[in-house]
Amino acid sequence: MLYIKDSSKSPEQAGQCLEAAAQKQQFGVLTVHNLKETMKKKGVEMDMDCLIYEVCNPFQAKKVLEANPSVSTVLPCRISIYRQGGKTRLATILPTEMLRGFDSPELEPVAREVERAMVAMIDEAAS
Repeated sequence: MLYIKDSSKSPEQAGQCLEAAAQKQQFGVLTVHNLKETMKKKGVEMDMDCLIYEVCNPFQAKKVLEANPSVSTVLPCRISIYRQGGKTRLATILPTEMLRGFDSPELEPVAREVERAMVAMIDEAAS
C-alpha cells in the first residue's frame, strides 16, 4: 500500500529535489507542512523531522473529481519526507491502492498514471 524509498540526503535536500522532480512530471507542489514546526506551535515537542508535500497534477485531478467527487477526500496527493533510523525516507500511499476504496474502477488508468509519476518523483528525489 505504501511506496517508501530511502535516501542519504537530508529531508530538506530531498525536499528540494522533490520539488524539481515534481515539475518534470507536470505536478505542482501546493504546500509543504513542516510537522515538527506545526507541533511545536501547538505546544508539542517532537524530535522527528517530517515534511509533508502536497502535490497535484490539475489535469489528472479534474478527471477523477468529475468521475467521482468523493475522491476529493484524498486529494491532493501527499509525499512525506521524514527521518527514521538515521535515514531519510520518502513515502506515499499508492494511488492505485487508495482509489480501490472508492468503487470507481474506471479511474484505474488515471491512478496508474499518477502512481507512475509519483514513484518517479520519489525515486529521483531520493537518489
